[in-house]
Amino acid sequence: MNKPKIVQATINYVKETLKGAEGGHDYFHIERVFKNALLIAKNESVDEFIVTLGALLHDIADSKFYNGDESIGPKKARSFLETQKVEESVIIHVENIISNISYKGGNFKQKFNSPELDVIQDADRLDAIGAIGIARCFNYGGFKNRALYNPEIKPNLKMTKEEYKHTTAPTINHFYEKLLLLKDKMNTQSGKKIAEERHHYMQGFLDQFYDEWNGKK
Repeated sequence: MNKPKIVQATINYVKETLKGAEGGHDYFHIERVFKNALLIAKNESVDEFIVTLGALLHDIADSKFYNGDESIGPKKARSFLETQKVEESVIIHVENIISNISYKGGNFKQKFNSPELDVIQDADRLDAIGAIGIARCFNYGGFKNRALYNPEIKPNLKMTKEEYKHTTAPTINHFYEKLLLLKDKMNTQSGKKIAEERHHYMQGFLDQFYDEWNGKK
């Protein structure tokens, strides 16, 4: 296999496929996750080629934009990788990464584990917190026409996978139902260290938000 050629072809394929995607799940999101994954991978014993392909293809067809169908992403990744003559074992690994990377609510247990998934999952979760995480959260909330905040609608921390997938709660609730929980779900030491700082930033944002909402500042 000509790995550099396959990687470049994958980048081109993802750019073209995600052209016009929602701002929080576009190619720039993929690029940030890819860069973070390579950064984290430096301190882990992983197959960098699998990390690269998994990071680039992890959101090739995010289920939230396909009526919750989680099978489309792995299928699209397989179809593309087969055109590049990638080894079957690598394709299967990438499929498993795509199927298990996403946060699906606090009560979901992933069915596959690997050091490569750990790295990419951390990279993906880092992009969901901190300043960019806040921006992505509100961008998606606007995309779904959700309220910014409603004090009468409390966060639901006991949602099933299906409830989490179909929630229409205000955007601020998502901080408590996912974003603030991610710090303690990081897999690698590098991921945990970066997550601490981004988590602290989100807490400061929420303090400011509530002060402004309540007319205290």
